[in-house]
Amino acid sequence: MDNKDEPLRKVRIAARGPQTTIELDGELVDFRAVGAYTVSQLPGEPAHVVLHLTDPAGTRFDGMARVSVADMPDPGPAAAVFLAAISAEELERAALARSDLGTEPYSLTNAMLTQLGEWARGH
Repeated sequence: MDNKDEPLRKVRIAARGPQTTIELDGELVDFRAVGAYTVSQLPGEPAHVVLHLTDPAGTRFDGMARVSVADMPDPGPAAAVFLAAISAEELERAALARSDLGTEPYSLTNAMLTQLGEWARGH
């Protein structure tokens, strides 16, 4: 990523356990807006900070950096492709064979959703 024309901004990142604070040019960034960040630096170059809208990460950085805000891709198209590849017969068979299938209302739907989640994670 080449943003050499973008001005450097003062960045302060402090992470302790699950608590992270990020400041840009002395302004505190709302922790709910940034779920994660990456800091990279090449020798002789200023650091590059990318702010992600994902799970928090834990590191500490204090210095000048180029800052980019990363947009999270829309999960809809990937989910549609995943679901289109699912065989309804195979899903129903797998859900009915689950050991955690209950007898309460919506237990089959819950088992199917759990099964889909496991398949999505590669289990």
